Amino acid sequence: MTTTALLTRRRLMTAGAGAAALLCAPSLVRANTWPTKPIRILAGFAAGGQTDQFSRAYGDYISREVGQTVVIENKTGAGGALAAVELKRSAPDGHTLMITNTTTFMLNPVLMKDIRYDPLKDFAMISMMPSGSVPLFVNEKIAAKTLPEFIDYAKKSGKVNIGTYAAGSYAHIVVAELNKQYGLNMEAVHYRGEAPMFSDLAGQAIDAGIGTYVSAMPLLDAGKIKTIATSRRRIPSLPDVATFKEQGLTSRATELMTFQGCVAPAGTPQEIVTKLSELMVAAGKTDRIQEMLKKQGIDEAAMTVAASQKIYKEEAPVWAELAGSLGPVVQ
Repeated sequence: MTTTALLTRRRLMTAGAGAAALLCAPSLVRANTWPTKPIRILAGFAAGGQTDQFSRAYGDYISREVGQTVVIENKTGAGGALAAVELKRSAPDGHTLMITNTTTFMLNPVLMKDIRYDPLKDFAMISMMPSGSVPLFVNEKIAAKTLPEFIDYAKKSGKVNIGTYAAGSYAHIVVAELNKQYGLNMEAVHYRGEAPMFSDLAGQAIDAGIGTYVSAMPLLDAGKIKTIATSRRRIPSLPDVATFKEQGLTSRATELMTFQGCVAPAGTPQEIVTKLSELMVAAGKTDRIQEMLKKQGIDEAAMTVAASQKIYKEEAPVWAELAGSLGPVVQ
């Protein structure tokens, strides 16, 4: 403990009965001296993916600004749930954080039977980082270039399948919403991640797939697949590809923001949460992160804590309703 912290503690111990009102002082001391040791960022998904890339890029900036090492630990499994449970058990002192994606925050609480964390109660939101639109791709043999053309193809062929990167994922929700609106029975084929899904899509083992633009880029460049719709916003590098909503899908899923979220354990001093949020927003403006986002077709960087909390509270009920409509999902 620092000399300042020791002096503060002694004053509290000698201040008499009225000292109870000052019990918040230890938090203030931690906030003013943070960080006092290396910072851990638990990345909820495997190395190489978007969660990992965001963790390392934003973590490097934080490390330079605060003068402490930032260590990225890939704690994978159960849609980020393992990382979430470890974060929940960590000291709320700003030295252990987590970056993970929409599944961990919005879908696991609805779809997992024995979930051991509550995103709203166990975590303090620091910043949401939009992860970009999640497009619908078709393989090169499918003649469709737009969503309406693909729907017509599905109605005529009678048997169409769409790959997703996980059961219970945003991609799974989109398939269900397409089937619901257009009266189809397209099969959702679930994979453990995007790589095997895109491999099968390129090999024409599946008709279509829903995943991130950055993961699809090599196949798009090779002409193996085509983009026919995007989720929330158009992708800057594919300005002619309209969104699901622009092409007629009315589901609220089309307006939801998929994201990577940076959080701390509940009870972390607000001063530290605010400082971390400011660091995340500043990092998002750097050339390194702007270039990373550009390559991934993303035009939004880390958001303020206030903006993040607002979107989280507004969209969480919608995610819950949509996920609940999927029925039983194996985790």
